[in-house]
Amino acid sequence: MSQDAPFWETTPLTQMTAEQWESLCDGCGKCCLEKFEAEDTGEIVYSRVACTLLDIDTCRCRDYPNRARQVLDCITLTMAELDPPKWLPTTCAYRRLTEGRPLPRWHPLITGNPESVAKAGQSVRGRVIGPETGEDPLMNLIDWIK
Repeated sequence: MSQDAPFWETTPLTQMTAEQWESLCDGCGKCCLEKFEAEDTGEIVYSRVACTLLDIDTCRCRDYPNRARQVLDCITLTMAELDPPKWLPTTCAYRRLTEGRPLPRWHPLITGNPESVAKAGQSVRGRVIGPETGEDPLMNLIDWIK
């Protein structure tokens, strides 16, 4: 690889700095949706009900530093959580890199534009509801997350 290659192509996830690791998140919000594992297939099924901390307009956590203390089932993404990464959407940079795949062409690290995620139709913005609606996640399953 060229010396000019981007860090995600040359640095293993285990050796990334905290800043590099965090920059891999594209801000799509998909991992912040209520999800279930199908008992018969093991497939992860997503609902359109967001975590209580997800700002559904910006697709960012309202309290990222304290999220795991506020939401008990919030997963702080680490290398251990990526083994295997099947609970993350197939578009997720962490999953893609773990599986040896490149970042998608709409990823902000490639485009230089955080809005490229929404423009590519990969954001949950405008497509989900907050838990305050009282909607049952099992009655709000979606199939547009892959």
